[in-house]
Amino acid sequence: MPWVRIVIVNYNSGPLLEQTVDALARQTDPDFEAVIVDNASCDGSERVPLPDRRFRLDRAAANLGFAAASNLGCKGSGTPWLAMLNPDAAPEPDWLAELRRATLRYPDAAAFGSTQLDAANPKFLDGGGDCYSIFGIAWRGGHGAPIGAIGGDIRVFSPCAAAALYRRDVFERAGGFAEPFFCYLEDVDLGFRLNLLGHEAIQAAGARVRHVGSACSGKAAGGFAGYHIVRNGIFTIVRCMPAPLLAISLPLAILSHLWLGLRAGDLPVRVRGLRDGFAALPVLLRQRRAIQADRRLSVLELSRLLVWNPRAAGGMAIVPLPRARG
Repeated sequence: MPWVRIVIVNYNSGPLLEQTVDALARQTDPDFEAVIVDNASCDGSERVPLPDRRFRLDRAAANLGFAAASNLGCKGSGTPWLAMLNPDAAPEPDWLAELRRATLRYPDAAAFGSTQLDAANPKFLDGGGDCYSIFGIAWRGGHGAPIGAIGGDIRVFSPCAAAALYRRDVFERAGGFAEPFFCYLEDVDLGFRLNLLGHEAIQAAGARVRHVGSACSGKAAGGFAGYHIVRNGIFTIVRCMPAPLLAISLPLAILSHLWLGLRAGDLPVRVRGLRDGFAALPVLLRQRRAIQADRRLSVLELSRLLVWNPRAAGGMAIVPLPRARG
C-alpha cells in the first residue's frame, strides 16, 4: 500500500496536465498512487498518456466541479494520506519527499500546504498558504512576493488545495470537500472545519510546485470566479463561524464585498453571489448545526487564527499562526 494517493482534477487543462503527470512520475519518492479525475474535458487532455501502473484515469460523465471530483478521486482509498494536486501545478522532483518528511516533523498536524511558485517567474510566489480574515475574505499568503518571503515552515489557516496533503482519516471525518461549492474556497472551508475540530495545517516550505493559476477556469473568467468566491464565502461563514464571531464577520463580509465590487467594477457579480449565498440559508443552517456540534476549538482560540487587520488582507500578506503544540 502506498503512503499517499494523489488526486488530480482535470478540466480542459491542455498540455499542462501532461507536464504535471510527467513531473509526478519523476518524483524522488516513488511510493504513491495517482488518480486523475477528468471532468468531461473536450480539449484532448482527457486522453493524457499515463506513465505507469501507479496512475489511473477516471472519467466523469459531466463537469462535477473541483470539490465533488476531488471527493470522487479520494473515494475508496486505503492510503494514510491524500494529496490534492492541480493539473497546472507541476511539482519539483522532491515535492512528495518534502511533504513526507514534514509529516514526520509535525506528527500532530492533519494537513500540509506546499510553496507555490509563479510558473511564469519562479523567483516570485504564487502563494504560501491560505489566510482568512474576520472580514470573510480569504487569500493566498504572499501572492506576488519574492520567494525569500518564505523563511521556513509555518502554521497556516488552510493549505491551498492546488497542492495540499491531508490525513485521510481526518479528511473523511470532516466529510471531505463541500460539494455544493463546486469550485473556489472549498479548501478554505475544509481548513476552517479542520481548525474547528482542533487540527492544525502546516505550510511545508521545502515542498514546491510551479503553479500557472487559473489554467482551468481561465484568467479572463472574472465573473465566474468572482461569483463563486463571494457565494462560497457566505457559505463558509454561515457554516463555520461560531455565533459570537458570526455576528461580527457576516456584516463585515457583506460590506467588504460591496466595497471591493465598487473598486473592481464587478459589483453586479458580487451582489449576485451574495444573493445566492443567502438564498441557501436554510440548508446552510442545517449544516451549521452539525459542524458547530463537533467544534473542539474555543471562540477565543479561533479568533487568534483570524486576520483582523484589513491592511494584511489588502496586501496579500503571509500570516504565520500560533501553534497549539510543539
